[in-house]
Amino acid sequence: MSGLALVYTVFPDEASARAAILSAVTDGLAACANLMPAATSFYEWDGALQENSEFPVVLKTTAARVDALIERISAMHPYETPAILSWPIVRAPAPFVKWVNQATRH
Repeated sequence: MSGLALVYTVFPDEASARAAILSAVTDGLAACANLMPAATSFYEWDGALQENSEFPVVLKTTAARVDALIERISAMHPYETPAILSWPIVRAPAPFVKWVNQATRH
């Protein structure tokens, strides 16, 4: 295991995604993030099928910072029940692992 993790979420608009990303990276909770172009999401909410544009975000962090990062995103997220998911990174190049650890003040 590399000791790194990815955190994935979606935002309803680019502005809220950027705000969460900048907060996480500035405060060392994530080393970096990818803000994806809008995607169409389909899901059931309040008993009705929904179809909305959302902005996917993938953040790179350490396993030790995942909980704090999820808490930060949750606090800043405009959704009542945001999907914020994480998974461990099994392999990554040593220089990248070192950089993520340094960038997250681990």
